[in-house]
Amino acid sequence: MDNGASSYHRFLEGDESGLEELVEMYNDNLIFFLNGYVNNITVAEDLAAETFFEIMVHKNHFKEIFSFKTWLFKVGRNNAIDYLRKQSRTRLTPIEDVKNELLDKCNLEDIILKDERKRRIHNALHMINTDYQDAIYLVYFEDMSYDEAAVVLKKNTKQIKNLTYRAKQALKAVLEKEDFFDERF
Repeated sequence: MDNGASSYHRFLEGDESGLEELVEMYNDNLIFFLNGYVNNITVAEDLAAETFFEIMVHKNHFKEIFSFKTWLFKVGRNNAIDYLRKQSRTRLTPIEDVKNELLDKCNLEDIILKDERKRRIHNALHMINTDYQDAIYLVYFEDMSYDEAAVVLKKNTKQIKNLTYRAKQALKAVLEKEDFFDERF
């Protein structure tokens, strides 16, 4: 049983510190992952909080087929997709909100991506297909297995392997185009 699952089981048994540990372990990474969907750090924070609330309310939905982290990210992704569906019906955004969103996003990226190499790779990630972005993020940044990433993205393992391969090729092409190539890709 992974740390997340043991903390969650403690929470289910009435130990509130188990939930606190889960939030400490996964909140920042979940926010960053969700921000990739909604492109708004404030909304991503709200969606992460909603995700933690949802796992508190729907306690019996966690099945230990995959890790707790995989399940948490899947719930978060579903919340982000639901949010985007609702937002697609209403598209009006005041210009001040757009400015604030851009400032929030820049501040988050400056904190997370401190050196130039990480910034270039991060920028290159935004230039490739979103399915590629998700696969790369989950497998390489969140250290999920192909099987776990497949659950989160609702794909099979072979598709995730193909997506990560193609994503690496696409990243390599973008980085070569910018005269920045890392042999790891």
